[in-house]
Amino acid sequence: MKITLITVGKIKEKYLRDAIGEYSKRLGGYCKLEIIEVADEKTPDHAGEGQEQLILSREAERILKYIKEDAYIMTLEISGKQLSSEELAARIEQLGVQGRGHLIFIIGGSIGLGKEVLGRSDFALSFSKMTFPHQLMRVILLEQIYRSFRIIHGAPYHK
Repeated sequence: MKITLITVGKIKEKYLRDAIGEYSKRLGGYCKLEIIEVADEKTPDHAGEGQEQLILSREAERILKYIKEDAYIMTLEISGKQLSSEELAARIEQLGVQGRGHLIFIIGGSIGLGKEVLGRSDFALSFSKMTFPHQLMRVILLEQIYRSFRIIHGAPYHK
């Protein structure tokens, strides 16, 4: 299975890059992992709704360039469906059984994802009603994908 993470913005903090590197290495035994970072737009303080929509559209244009037609798209959204680790593992396994060999997860920038990307999503996934920094969310998502593969393979990591 191929897993692609499309994310808005770069990771600046070394400790987050290290964690991403560790989970990327661990996932190598289970899938082909690709992480694509697209440039984020600077969001001015007190940006109006029109300005935010323009920013989201620009970021969406960059994201959509990397979406493959045959891929299954999961967007991370606060308003999405919350799954347990076991449910996420079952969904990933089911997609593989159905022949969906390419799964793309999309993490937006600081103000979310544009409607163009949301409209292309096959599944909206929420980790919490809380807001997390999108850089930290990348680590959390990779850990959960790794945990999912461990659950699928009956390995002892999950507890």
